[in-house]
Amino acid sequence: MDVPYVDLAAGYQSLKSELDEAVTRVLSSGACVLGENVQAFEQEFADWLGADEVATVGSGTDALYLVLKALEIGAGDEVITVSHTAVNTVLAISKAGATPVLVDIDPETYCLDPAALTGAVSERTRAIIPVHLYGHPADMDAIMDFASKHGLPVIEDCAQAHGALSRGRKVGTIGGAGCFSFYPTKNLGACGDGGAVSTNDPALAAKIRSLGNCGQGEERYRNLYRGDVSRLDELQAAILRVKLASLDRWTERRRQVAGFYQEALAGTGLGLPIEKHWAFHVYHLYVIRSKERDRLRQHLAAAGVQSLVHYPVPVHRQPAYAGVASGNQPVTEQVVGEILSLPVFPEITEPQLQRVVEALGSFSREG
Repeated sequence: MDVPYVDLAAGYQSLKSELDEAVTRVLSSGACVLGENVQAFEQEFADWLGADEVATVGSGTDALYLVLKALEIGAGDEVITVSHTAVNTVLAISKAGATPVLVDIDPETYCLDPAALTGAVSERTRAIIPVHLYGHPADMDAIMDFASKHGLPVIEDCAQAHGALSRGRKVGTIGGAGCFSFYPTKNLGACGDGGAVSTNDPALAAKIRSLGNCGQGEERYRNLYRGDVSRLDELQAAILRVKLASLDRWTERRRQVAGFYQEALAGTGLGLPIEKHWAFHVYHLYVIRSKERDRLRQHLAAAGVQSLVHYPVPVHRQPAYAGVASGNQPVTEQVVGEILSLPVFPEITEPQLQRVVEALGSFSREG
């Protein structure tokens, strides 16, 4: 019995009738772009988050980029974020024309270390983008306090953290804007690309909607901005509406799987993820650490267990970002050689979980 890293087909089967019906309704309607499903999903996702507004866009990367563009952050400006993230976070900054300034991470949460902000801020700094990595929130109280003292907007990268809580507040509702991805493997995933911006600023939401629709305002063919084409289509919105109803249930299952791993892997010598007392972890990824990571991964593969590394090369060591300001990154440099992501998808079965644990246990016993 092999254990896949993720099983999107099983996710589809669990909601097959509802998803098929939603897709058929869209196809039968003939409405493909900016229709009733997009409007309904924006309101439903906003209600679920507890945000005043949600503006949907074409991807999580575009969500970040369009917020920066809406805030008129571009050439000559600096934006602080982390190097240990999917490159998309930094791509959005460079796409806007701004300069990324990369800082180190907290050794327990792998999120932006607030203590690293002091040495990174300059007179050119225009925003901070904390990444709620792997499903654990960044320390938003400390980050927001620093940002407030320096008059900086905070843009939350929530691509991996739908429903995560920082001191009781859902991520995406704490900073000036929250940016979500609906890539198929996310905790709330579409059947293609998609993204959204959450905010309590109606003017910002309206500007992002306009920027994503060619810069057009409410009046058709009247363009307020030099915009982009970045829209969530009706099919994806209809699919996301169906899946949103199951998101809390899926989150609870992810937490159950993580709890199983925590108990079963205690005493193996592996570094296990933590959940800060002020946090609610949604376990987009279940990431362990081992100084023999590569050998462990080979051992798991031989046992039929798939695993992945998120992320093996930090952004400041990517050829495309050679020379970006990154300062001293001892934690990032250490963890990238030790981290390994285990299967944690909601549809994983008990026998599959046992297979993963047995494979990890045999590796530990072999030494």
